[in-house]
Amino acid sequence: MTNQVNARELILDLLLAIDNGSPSHAAIRDVLDKHRYLPRQERAFVKRVTEGTLEYQLQLDYILNLYSSVTTARMKPVIREILRMSVYQLKYMDSVPDSAVVNEAVMLTQKRGFYNLKAFVNGVLRSIARGLSGISWPDREKELSRYLSIRYSIPMFLTEKWLAVYGPETTEKILSDMVTEKPVTIRCRTSLSDPETIRKSLISQGVHVEQAPYLPYAFRISGYDNLTDLEAFREGKIAVQDVSSMLVAEAAAPKRGDYVLDLCAAPGGKSLHVGDKMEGYGQVDARDISDAKVALIEENIQRMQSINVQTRVQDATVFDADSECIADIVLADVPCSGYGVIGRKPEIKYRTSPKRLEELVSLQRLILERAQEYVKSRGVLIYSTCTISQEENEENMMWFLNNHPSYRLESLDPFLPEELHSESTGLGYLQLLPGVHGTDGFFIARFRRK
Repeated sequence: MTNQVNARELILDLLLAIDNGSPSHAAIRDVLDKHRYLPRQERAFVKRVTEGTLEYQLQLDYILNLYSSVTTARMKPVIREILRMSVYQLKYMDSVPDSAVVNEAVMLTQKRGFYNLKAFVNGVLRSIARGLSGISWPDREKELSRYLSIRYSIPMFLTEKWLAVYGPETTEKILSDMVTEKPVTIRCRTSLSDPETIRKSLISQGVHVEQAPYLPYAFRISGYDNLTDLEAFREGKIAVQDVSSMLVAEAAAPKRGDYVLDLCAAPGGKSLHVGDKMEGYGQVDARDISDAKVALIEENIQRMQSINVQTRVQDATVFDADSECIADIVLADVPCSGYGVIGRKPEIKYRTSPKRLEELVSLQRLILERAQEYVKSRGVLIYSTCTISQEENEENMMWFLNNHPSYRLESLDPFLPEELHSESTGLGYLQLLPGVHGTDGFFIARFRRK
């Protein structure tokens, strides 16, 4: 019982921290690392309930608002999160008895000093437990956008936007993927060991390994307790990276001896991949805006012992005269809405807005303006985002071409796996969609300076 209470306290503290702005993936990782002494089952419980409560937050609020005399928007943050995490367990975790969920929630309410709200929490949760199977949801036929918003817990302005662009079938595939648990994807560093040897090493440590799509050196792994316990990780033979991100280095196609400038590099996955593809030759100049971000890149450089990647603190929106027209390849993986990685960072969908999107587009165009100044004659500029927003992707691409006649799109087909070839890749850009391509949502465009 003590472990269960402690686990639920950890979940509550995590949800409150994330609600106050902490990135969910980092917050969960740090807490689990700090509490490695807990049994594996308890740690798995903390991870699942925290992630699940975040993923289904809008749906959980919908349920709570049907049964509570106080809307979730008006609740005290501690009570709101206790109720959310409890409703998630009631709806999605059959292994936890309803009575245990309610009792633990009441105890946690009391432990946090809200004695006068114990009866409220108890009453709301018992009512939901009794009525959960009979809840009335929005009508799919009459209110498709609202139905999808509640069913997959995504703001309605996004369901409306994606329905208009992708249609009902593809939109639902995207949304379903965003609430589907995913294994971790890794990149094998083929310069250090062949993928098959790494696969066998992981399996020998009890890891479940399956081939990821498109790239022979990419695997999906699950069934392990802690990444740092894996021999291949400690030896720098693997890097955690989604296939969509790996395709940036494929699209860049660096050669031995190239000088590559990565403007928004943290935490360094693409920089290190490009460095590996150059087999230790040439130079990758990995930059980002702050000491903290650059420290993340340095940490990965040290672990992987990369010899041709260097770092520097540099704001990508500020022109660097020393870098003008000197790079063979410039990577502009710009700050974006992150809609393509909502499945891994669910809090993104609750922190977005149309106004925020407008601000991001302006920032992206400013970074593109700077990036194009660093590309040498006949050099390559790669523009990429981890989103599925047309404003940030195709519209920015066309804006750039219209304002910079010295650049043209160049076909991606010579650099991408044949399964990804399409009319758009032949023109020079690729939009990957969650639930459709088996990767995160990602956009890549390749420009050549004339």
